[in-house]
Amino acid sequence: MSAPALLQGAAWLREGALARLLDVLGRDGEEVRVVGGAVRNALLGEPLGDIDLATTAVPTEVIRRAEAAGFKPVPTGIEHGTVTVVVGGRPFEVTTLREDVETFGRHATVHFGRDWHKDAARRDFTINALSVTADGTVHDYVGGLDDLAARRVRFIGEAAARITEDYLRILRFFRFHAAYGEGLPDAAGLAACIAERAGLAQLSRERVRMELLKLVLARHATPVLAVMVESGLLVPVLGGVPYLAAFENMAKVEAAAGVAADPVQRLGALGVCVEEDARRLGQRLRLSHAEQARLISMADGWWRIAPADAKGARALLYRLGREGFADRVLLAWARAWPQGAADEPWRALAALPEHWIVPVFPLKAADFIKRGVPVGPRLGAALREAETAWIAADFPSEASAIERIAADAATAAEPM
Repeated sequence: MSAPALLQGAAWLREGALARLLDVLGRDGEEVRVVGGAVRNALLGEPLGDIDLATTAVPTEVIRRAEAAGFKPVPTGIEHGTVTVVVGGRPFEVTTLREDVETFGRHATVHFGRDWHKDAARRDFTINALSVTADGTVHDYVGGLDDLAARRVRFIGEAAARITEDYLRILRFFRFHAAYGEGLPDAAGLAACIAERAGLAQLSRERVRMELLKLVLARHATPVLAVMVESGLLVPVLGGVPYLAAFENMAKVEAAAGVAADPVQRLGALGVCVEEDARRLGQRLRLSHAEQARLISMADGWWRIAPADAKGARALLYRLGREGFADRVLLAWARAWPQGAADEPWRALAALPEHWIVPVFPLKAADFIKRGVPVGPRLGAALREAETAWIAADFPSEASAIERIAADAATAAEPM
């Protein structure tokens, strides 16, 4: 074990809900520490995210102490030693120290214990196995501090053995390297991922989706995805050809447009050119209906977008709404890079929702009923015809123009 280090400026450990929980669980012969990602991020000066705790107290004792303190314990995974404790409306996942007795994927047989070293050794990567006590003392049993300083993502113990415990660790290896690593991935870890890549087929689509949508947002996603392609690991996940250039350009477009990275937009840049791509990704990753619909919309004619066509841009924004408009325009811009990169019309196009208020179609069913169009299919056809004409006329607001549109649509709806 490395000598304990001190986490500087860790006021978050000594204040608020977390400090109260640490005090309750860390007394009367029991010990509790913050573990995992929050410790890693605190040492890197990055946002903490969720804060997880580990303790020597068994789950029933965690529940008893939480209830006695007025907290709300929820047995979210009590068979594996996990209790979610809600303090002042904030949830903390508290897990009793464990050691693996038998491992088979996500369903390892574990025993509760009191050995912090054994608990750390069962985690995935060294940088995720750090723990910190309430006084800010960081404990490192597997070389995580050195790896963190080197920006190196390394499996704990034998990489292949850790992967066969849970094949999702292949994707996590690349995702964590993209987020926290520098340079090439750890050679031993990469070799193990390649050797065990067939195990990816055993994973649920939901778990793959979760990791991939996190990976595409990571700081070094592009070079890491390139390594995955070269290693034969990305094509099986996507089920199709990855468009790395468009993906890299999407990050540049986001910066140029001043918008936040969006995982669905980045996934579209990476894997969608035509509708078939969007539908395949939706099935392979079990995307939500909304996520798949966005990808399908992105695929629909992105190549026809002309940044200097102001009238067409307004029509597109009207039909797609802000989110759909941004999805398709940013994809088109990314695919036009570098020719369109510094072109002011692209920036203006992306910024259109900020400067143009989408108007409301001014005609209603009653406007056609009073013109003698009966309720039924003809009425619906008249409304659609009028809206199409209104859009084509660039959304006129003058009463005379709207009257002409209504009259023409009503006439068109008359039976032959």
